[in-house]
This record gives sequence, structure tokens and C-alpha cells, in this order.
Amino acid sequence: MKKTLVWIGSVIGVAAVMALAFGAMERHQNPDVVAVNGICNTSVEKDKTAITLRVTTLAQVASESMRNATAQMAQITDYLKTLPVKMQTTRFSSYEKTEWDHETQKSVSQGIETTIAVEVSADNISTIENILEKFAGNSNVYSENLRMYSSPEKLTAAQEKCLGEAVENARVRANALASGDGKKVGKMLSVAYGTNANEMVAPTNLRMAKVAMTESAFDAGGSIVATDTDVSVSVHAVFEIR
Repeated sequence: MKKTLVWIGSVIGVAAVMALAFGAMERHQNPDVVAVNGICNTSVEKDKTAITLRVTTLAQVASESMRNATAQMAQITDYLKTLPVKMQTTRFSSYEKTEWDHETQKSVSQGIETTIAVEVSADNISTIENILEKFAGNSNVYSENLRMYSSPEKLTAAQEKCLGEAVENARVRANALASGDGKKVGKMLSVAYGTNANEMVAPTNLRMAKVAMTESAFDAGGSIVATDTDVSVSVHAVFEIR
């Protein structure tokens, strides 16, 4: 009987030790943590200027319409090749243009309309201004989406720097919370982040025959102006408390 009790006691003792061991492991695997948000706001200079040049021609025959549009755009691109710009064709379309005739109450064909659009970007603002002046008054030539923006290289560098600052901001906040219990923040256990770059500029649609200067894109002296790009980075970080 005594041997049985001793054996049962030994089992209970071993179980208690194992329970304590597993409890310690559980506490180690699930340390006290604090989750906080961190932010960083900065701005990046807009170092690029771009505009879209569009040629639109109308003819009764598709081949003539396309030939006229292609020839006129070729003249434009030949000139642009002499400038320090980058070009990219963004649209090439040809379709039958119709208008509603109120007298006959039906659509009337106006011919075949062909459109070719090329986006032009430059490092120098004056280059784009010169392009606007060059083609002012040309028939069938339009411009749209005049804007300034920050190059991807500048944006990426700013966002990476701001990300580090956002994490440090989160650590400062975490330490402030932990100090209330007389503790300190340890290593960062996890982090998630998001970035935002606000480059919104009111789009400017200019008919080249008029070359209308809008206040949203030009200053009183006729130069293109724009504010810096606002960049923000936010993080959600989890820190260990010890």
C-alpha cells in the first residue's frame, strides 16, 4: 500500500514539474506585448513635368484619316526627338464619328476620326513650355493632362527613409506606454506598413489653337508651377515588453 502511495506521489510530482515547465514555455512563447501605430510625414520635390500631345483627324475614308494623323504625329515626334524628353504613345484609335441630327432624329456619320496621343515628359519645366509654344495654333493638335510629378527614384528614396522614421515613432510611443508599468520595450515582433503619395494636380486640358493658360497650372508670369508631393508612411508595430 505504501509503495502504491509513493508511486502515485511520484507521478503527481513529475506531473507538477512538467506543468510548471510547460507553463514557463508558454509564458516565454507568449510574452507581454504592446501594439502601436507610428507615422511619418514628409514631402518630395516635383522634378518631372509632362504633357500629352494628341492629334485628331477626320476624313471620309479610314485610310486617309489614319494617314493624315500618322503624318502629323510624325512631324511632332521628329521635333521632340531633338529635345531632352521621353516619349510614350498612350493612344491610337480610329472609329466612325457620328452626330445626332435633331431634324431627322437619327445618327449621321461625320466620317472616320483617328486619334494618336503621345505622353511627353522632361526634367526641365521650360522644355515643356517650349513644346506648348511650338505647337500653339496647329490644327488638329491638342494637349491634355499637363502636370508636374515626382520621379519614382525620388519617391522611393523618401518613402524608405520615412519608413524608418515611422518605426522609430512607433517605438517611442510603445516605450511611453510601457513606462507606465515600469517596463521597457524590447525587440519588435512584427510590423505592417502602408505608404501614400499625394501628387494630385488639377488636370489641365488645353486646346493648342487657343493655348489657354489656367491658374491651376501657370503663375502670373506664364510659368508652370506646382507644390511638392506629400508623402506619408504609417506602420502598425508589435513590440515585446520586458
